[in-house]
Amino acid sequence: MNLNDTAQDTAPTAARTAPEALRYTAFSADPEGGNPAGVVLDAGGLDDAAQLAIAAELGYSETAFLTPPPADLGGTAGRAFTIRFFSPLAEVAFCGHATVATAVALAERIGPGDLLFATQAGPVPVTVREQDGTLTATLTSVAPHVTAVTDADLTEALAALGWPAADLDPALPPRIAFAGNNHLVLAAATRARLADLAYDFDRLAALMRRLDLTTLQLVWRESASVFHVRDPFPVGGVVEDPATGAAAAAFGAYARELGLVAPSAELTLHQGEDMGRPGLLSVELREGDARVHVSGTATGIEGG
Repeated sequence: MNLNDTAQDTAPTAARTAPEALRYTAFSADPEGGNPAGVVLDAGGLDDAAQLAIAAELGYSETAFLTPPPADLGGTAGRAFTIRFFSPLAEVAFCGHATVATAVALAERIGPGDLLFATQAGPVPVTVREQDGTLTATLTSVAPHVTAVTDADLTEALAALGWPAADLDPALPPRIAFAGNNHLVLAAATRARLADLAYDFDRLAALMRRLDLTTLQLVWRESASVFHVRDPFPVGGVVEDPATGAAAAAFGAYARELGLVAPSAELTLHQGEDMGRPGLLSVELREGDARVHVSGTATGIEGG
């Protein structure tokens, strides 16, 4: 099955009904865990307003929309696509969990293997593998970078969160990390601090818009390679994202930049536990490769 050809051959007209929006959860094999995402495999003919309306109706943190790839993307015929992401409020340049969900949805239809997505952040390769009946997708981020955050912006972020500065872990200093989107990384000194999240939605959203942040990546380090994370997402109209692949990639870049891990390392991120939607994200750093590799499974949600 060539979904690119399908999208071209059956492009919607004004009279055609809206394309099907699939529902998947990413970074969990349990439909009750991970981060739900909408997936529209044939978005041909949908304009921005229509895509935003579908994303808003679904109400998930992001919905992915596929159309045929640009001519210069490369990749294997029938396995390369343009992908766009919409939250209920706005378009997002890159979304990791919706990428994983889309890759698994495609693999169920055209088989495991390599995929290539053209995103607003740049080309994102994804490999889907099957083991014991479970499909796992590994996305490769665009080139990441890490920058400082000003004292004034940090003070405002902490005030919006209601976190005293003393509750931060001094071994993991605040930074803005990018691997497709910008994320402010703040490390809690204790698990209890991370668990107690009740923030000023509008105040934090205003700061994030000014700094062009997609989420805050709040982390607590359990061990050298295991972290617990939470991601407020008010700029997307969502209080908290249950599992955030883009932020996981950014955090991998952060960990490497600060020398928290070896040049080749594997990190495990637990997310969603405090929301009752536990998910598991695997982050791999490879020596000689500046990019970050994020892996997880996904599964369909009943009714989707």
